[in-house]
Amino acid sequence: MTHWLDALPDTRVLRDPAQTAGFRHDESHVRGPEPLAVIKPRCREGLRELVRRASSEGFTLVPRGAGSGKAGGCVPDARSVVVDLSDWPGSITVNTANLTLSAPASAGLAAVKEHADAQGLWYPPDPNSWPLCSFGGSLATNAGGPNACKYGMTRRWVLSVEALMADGEVHRFGIDSVKQNTGPNLAQLMVGSEGVFGMILGATVALIPRPREHLTLLLPLPDMALLPALPAQLFAAGFLPSALEFWDSAVLADLRQHGTDDARRLPGEALVLLEFDDPGCSHTGFLEPLLDALGPLAADAQVATTGAQREALWAVRRMTSVHLKQRFPRKVSEDVVVPRDRLPEFFARLAALDAKTVSYGHLGDGNLHVNLLHAGELEGTALDAALDPLFALCIELGGTLSGEHGIGLAKREAFLKHTDPFAIAALRGIKQALDPKGVFNAGKVF
Repeated sequence: MTHWLDALPDTRVLRDPAQTAGFRHDESHVRGPEPLAVIKPRCREGLRELVRRASSEGFTLVPRGAGSGKAGGCVPDARSVVVDLSDWPGSITVNTANLTLSAPASAGLAAVKEHADAQGLWYPPDPNSWPLCSFGGSLATNAGGPNACKYGMTRRWVLSVEALMADGEVHRFGIDSVKQNTGPNLAQLMVGSEGVFGMILGATVALIPRPREHLTLLLPLPDMALLPALPAQLFAAGFLPSALEFWDSAVLADLRQHGTDDARRLPGEALVLLEFDDPGCSHTGFLEPLLDALGPLAADAQVATTGAQREALWAVRRMTSVHLKQRFPRKVSEDVVVPRDRLPEFFARLAALDAKTVSYGHLGDGNLHVNLLHAGELEGTALDAALDPLFALCIELGGTLSGEHGIGLAKREAFLKHTDPFAIAALRGIKQALDPKGVFNAGKVF
């Protein structure tokens, strides 16, 4: 007998566990049970019927892009249907007059950036997973990346979204222009909501002219203690990097011992990757004042003078997460945030915690990837207890427990513990208003 899911218009349905096993997890440590099914919709009619049946029968819909998230946001439970948007139709279009780009959720973020680049334009958000993540996933999680230091996160660039909502219809929130001031912005509400209010199916984002120059420096530091004060030192001298990345001494030691040939040659007790994209930054008139501002730290700076050299430096930064995952398959990576002026205190107190950690990430905006190398050997409340001192420290210093990966399932309990109860109640009120029957990604975030 044909199951009603198989009758959804223009929709592929997967129910064989051999086909659905890969949908039980993302790139986090969270694992879920077999979903009821995985569907791959290609039309609005199929989604409309799916929402209607979910509302009447009590199952939930879990949106999924490329599965590269790190918070368990697309992990199903036993009453979930996973909605894999990889087949969702649509094309990427660039409007050079409006400096905008429109794309379906199924588009790869790499393809989005390539289409902008082909027109001499640029879409700045650049999470480490940009070569493989989906555009829709980057919107749902408000993806960040190194460029957030200067250009902010995904939300800053979103003008409008198309989203499937609890009435089964696809609604468009926002307009394709920078100025829109007609009350609270529902498009911005959807971005970063991790699919709990509705399912993003596409969006229009702003573009800017592509930077014509780059200056990239690898800056070895002889002492880890010099690292936390570096952002303020640069800002005080009038320099705002487009990226300011770092490796601490622990992760450097592991890369040198077990990494690629390039990684084994990394210098310094700590290491910083600096990049600028200001007009004229490739000329000595920019470089010399920068080196003066760095003072003695500039003595061993390596300057990339070609595109190939720049890419080689970035390749080592991008492979750091992959390297650690291969070395420590059960590690837990936390993307905590600490205000830049509290970084010295954070690093001092992190060292005092009884935890085996290595850290790297986005020093320029205080978003630090603190990896607890053996935390994945713990489960449930034991894992929560191991992570809580780190989260509590960040909150105490005025930061938060996630800068770009989101909450999902992985950080839900910590989010509920450390967040103002009024804010949690407000979020639940919005959820009740937009999704009264709890159809979309139930049990995630809050």
